[in-house]
Amino acid sequence: MGDRIIVQGTRPGAAGRDGVIVGLHHPDGTPPYDVRWSNDGRVTEYFPGPDARIHRFRHEDVTVPPHPQVFAD
Repeated sequence: MGDRIIVQGTRPGAAGRDGVIVGLHHPDGTPPYDVRWSNDGRVTEYFPGPDARIHRFRHEDVTVPPHPQVFAD
């Protein structure tokens, strides 16, 4: 979950779309996925085809930078 999926348009002039995988149906991470689409925020069940790419989000590499300290006078 958290990986980005990008779907290219399959015809000339067809718009592509992208979204974030927000749910899995199988413990091994195979499709289908629940995807929240960036164009309208809807979540749909999606079976990726040959026009889809998944950009893996490396969860273990994420670090949150510390917030700067704010001191009151």
